Amino acid sequence: MVDVQPVEQPAWVPDEQIRERSRLLTAMRGWGFGDDATAVTELNRRAIAEPEWFWQAAATDLGVDFSVPFDRAVDESAGKPFPRWFTGGGLNIAQLAAHRHAQGTNADRTAIVYEGDEGERRTLTFAELDVEVRRFAANLTQLGVRRGDRVVLFMPVVPEAAVAFLAIAMIGAVSVPTFSGYAPDALATRLQDSEAVLLVTADGTTRRGKRVELKATADAALESAPSVRKVVVIRHLGTDVPMHDGRDAYYDELDADPAPVATADTESNDPLTIVYTSGTTGRPKGIVHSHGGFAVKTAVDFGYGFDVHDGDVVSWITDLGWLVGPMLMTGPLQLGATIVMIEGLPTHPTASRMWEIIERNGVTVAGIAPTAARALKAAGDAVTHEMPSLRTFVSTGEAWDEPTWWWLFSEVGGGKRPIVNYSGGTEVGGGILIGYPFLPAAPAAFTGALPGVDAAVFGEDGKPVVGEIGELVVRNTFPGMTHAFWQDRERYLETYWNQWDGVWVHGDLASIDDQGVWRIHGRSDDTIKLSGRRVGPAEIEAALLRDNRIAEVAVIGVPDELRGQRAVAFAVLRAAGEAPQDLQDTATGNAGRSFAPAVVVVESLPKTKNGKIMRRAIRSRFLGSPIGDMSALDPTTPLEAIPVSAGDEQE
Repeated sequence: MVDVQPVEQPAWVPDEQIRERSRLLTAMRGWGFGDDATAVTELNRRAIAEPEWFWQAAATDLGVDFSVPFDRAVDESAGKPFPRWFTGGGLNIAQLAAHRHAQGTNADRTAIVYEGDEGERRTLTFAELDVEVRRFAANLTQLGVRRGDRVVLFMPVVPEAAVAFLAIAMIGAVSVPTFSGYAPDALATRLQDSEAVLLVTADGTTRRGKRVELKATADAALESAPSVRKVVVIRHLGTDVPMHDGRDAYYDELDADPAPVATADTESNDPLTIVYTSGTTGRPKGIVHSHGGFAVKTAVDFGYGFDVHDGDVVSWITDLGWLVGPMLMTGPLQLGATIVMIEGLPTHPTASRMWEIIERNGVTVAGIAPTAARALKAAGDAVTHEMPSLRTFVSTGEAWDEPTWWWLFSEVGGGKRPIVNYSGGTEVGGGILIGYPFLPAAPAAFTGALPGVDAAVFGEDGKPVVGEIGELVVRNTFPGMTHAFWQDRERYLETYWNQWDGVWVHGDLASIDDQGVWRIHGRSDDTIKLSGRRVGPAEIEAALLRDNRIAEVAVIGVPDELRGQRAVAFAVLRAAGEAPQDLQDTATGNAGRSFAPAVVVVESLPKTKNGKIMRRAIRSRFLGSPIGDMSALDPTTPLEAIPVSAGDEQE
């Protein structure tokens, strides 16, 4: 194991105003705790030991109103990996995020702001959001969507995305948000696996001002997705796209005044959404989240972790296929806060776009990935925007590098705004670790686990370690953890629960020092993170193999100064000779630009004696790092066929 050096001085020290504003510290005082770091630790110990007390207290304090009170906060009678949360209780996300805010003081408050890639801006108040949610829910019913049906969202982060997400929840159907950068094969896989009956898409979107043909991608994917009966198309760019008679309908041409439908009386554990994430092998994993678990988890994370209050404005550059998309459409809205949905990149059309959005919309809490911060820093423009409304940065998606963290903290934030470091994942519905804004914090680090989460770092022997890098694990269960993979319980158990008995192994390398400072050190498997999104090599490889000139291929992730990681593909061609000039362009088209790897042509790929490609060995060889045990290598597939990087294989 690698030793972790302790941090001597905190970079962030909160003032009394931040501490007095804290929702969590206020709740803790009411529950009889103090308000320092020791008290936070004591709270978490009690929350872990007494989940019935804590989750009831947190839900009540944060206003997660159950339409039917629950009997028990947690029921693990089916086994620890399969808990049921808030049993006997009923609630619907649409009620929490839209219906209840449509009357009273929040009705005329802005619920959603949309900031387009080319400067377009649209808004919806809470009252308007509720009208649109009810209208689309009724239209979905007219289109034949029933309770429990799956509806895939393949669209940009426009207001209609939030409307669709909440409308699907309202009728008790299950949303399947997907990444707008997918190629047809990736989208088709998710349509097939979820057995979706309806797809919501758009004519297109833009990225750096360039068109992305969403409808064309959707049409190609639908050729191999026979379960989809209807397609709803949003006129986002206003361009003509082919429409299939009897299947496709424009969003704006749906019934303007449909017969109203009732909000489904969904039970706490009824599925709300399936968010797909990729593993190192096999098909994508369908992560199942429920109404009760996701509502409480997002309320806790945004309310207690990020200190979001009624009336706050939360911005985040995200995508529907990244968990932050569904979180943004659930957590802040149920707390009565405004969300700013941002299409595109932080540096287009101007290098200061992020800061302009914050100033224009009075953003108080700004979500940012380290990848985005690196891109903004590299843009080189001096940060001249004062951003008087901004109170807090929240960062997630990958581990920080300290120079970029210090740049955001000192040069952008003036040393006066905390960077709430936040790490968890799709599989747990949000965060495991947090850097609380009301506690002193080291740069690029975390101050502890979120309330109710029994996190630890395990060494190779399955015992907790301090001062060493090991596996991030969770020793209990908490709301928001997936209810298993969609239609694949065995793979779920194998992925998270089979290494140590009764312990969730998250797949991140982490450390905690003797001062309680936590850090994340990257993934402990072969999963690649591209711009903060986890992608499995198998998915990219499958897309590249659509080019018949490629016989076999292996994809790895390598460090990238700006993006954290980038993908490199090692391809064996069917025909000997020089690589075709269009090989890279074809690979980019097949994989989708956001996931496209740089292609390196090789004579062979190293494999084990039973035929498995040795991706970790490929990565080590390419990066010039220690190879490790190669006893399993088939000698007919030498590792020396892989070149050592000269740093010139950039896309």
